[in-house]
Amino acid sequence: MKNETTVEKFILLAFSSLPEVKILLFILFLSLYLSMLAGNVLIMTITWTDPRLHIPMYFFLCHLSILEICYSSVTIPKMLDSFLAKQNAIHYAGCAAQMFFFIGLGSVECSLLAVMAYDRFVAICKPLVYPILMSRLVCYSLVISSWLTGLLNSMVHTILTFRLPFCSSNEVKQFFCDIPPMLNLACADTYINKVVLYVVGSLYGLGSFMLTLISYIQIISAILKIRTKAGQRKAFSTCTSHLIMVSLFYGTAFFMYVRPTTSSSLYQEKLLPVFYAVITPTLNPIIYSLRNKEIKRALKKLVTRTMVLNY
Repeated sequence: MKNETTVEKFILLAFSSLPEVKILLFILFLSLYLSMLAGNVLIMTITWTDPRLHIPMYFFLCHLSILEICYSSVTIPKMLDSFLAKQNAIHYAGCAAQMFFFIGLGSVECSLLAVMAYDRFVAICKPLVYPILMSRLVCYSLVISSWLTGLLNSMVHTILTFRLPFCSSNEVKQFFCDIPPMLNLACADTYINKVVLYVVGSLYGLGSFMLTLISYIQIISAILKIRTKAGQRKAFSTCTSHLIMVSLFYGTAFFMYVRPTTSSSLYQEKLLPVFYAVITPTLNPIIYSLRNKEIKRALKKLVTRTMVLNY
């Protein structure tokens, strides 16, 4: 296809209609971003420094924290800049890069959540062979595979999107460059893009979701076979935090990408992406720290050691 693009930059309009509360929004999202950074860095520090957490479950959690920091940093700093700038513009190449990393990191998280569910399945359903099935080599292979497949999935969507000509409006009704609002700006047939978005995206996302779902069906089945209530609670407590994260991730992703574009509204175009790109990454470390006894124990140990050293 001949490149007919004449647009050199795009204008992100998500919060342009709220000039009177821009400073308030800046403070709010800056606070959320700093909280997200602090929470995830704290989890990374705990899992690195506490020898008791050097097991696959926390190895994957550490990588999830790294992923959340990268994921949020793709969109939030630019959004914060938009509250202070007169015009929230992003160059063509910057828009393409933002889309690539946003979709890519979201896809990696999709795979990593499935990997974490598989880890819990092996730990609860096959404890005797857990050290073999979840060896260090296997863990690294699963993480690397998640990154490679996620970024490859993103590359397909980004290339197809930015081969389209954008020769009319350059106003994106969103606070970052995402596939649906970009397709709405294209002055060419986007049928192939939409087919790929729903087929490839659904296969990737649905595949990861089904692996997660099957793992939890097996986990719940195994937990129900435990004779004591105390044993059931102890087994289920190791995966409740992850289950909450999975519900938040797939719930918001479903409403963002599975709903037909004709049903878009203020809620879908502005509020839901904020929850998906900002709130969920901020909640993840809080969910894990509040519901995980090992994390709380390690955190208490780290705080005590820090206080002793400072004293």
